[in-house]
Amino acid sequence: MKRIEVVAAIIHKGDKILATQRGYGEWKDFWEFPGGKMEAGETPEEALRREIWEELETRIVVERFVKTIDWDYPAFHLTMHCYLCRVESGCLKLKEHEAARWLTKDDLDSVEWLPADRDVVKEISAYP
Repeated sequence: MKRIEVVAAIIHKGDKILATQRGYGEWKDFWEFPGGKMEAGETPEEALRREIWEELETRIVVERFVKTIDWDYPAFHLTMHCYLCRVESGCLKLKEHEAARWLTKDDLDSVEWLPADRDVVKEISAYP
């Protein structure tokens, strides 16, 4: 089975978390934490800063590691390293996503998350 390793940003602002809606591919219209594939020689934090700049024209501060998710999709195995982040500067311009929403913990279940991202939602929903 093909293996893909990615990073994901759990971007927070106050009591809200940013969710982005995929605009392409098999999982189009599902919601996810933004991020993407790591390039050779990059640390997860470097990859995350690059990916968020490419996808959202936004600079982020990577605050801390949250968890790694391993998930088997039908066509590949995903390893996703998730980090809590905040916006440093930028405009959150959607370059690859259809939509974005700032969700409170109570609203996290209001969108259809990608299967692997659901585990992250459970984790952050448990935060005080």
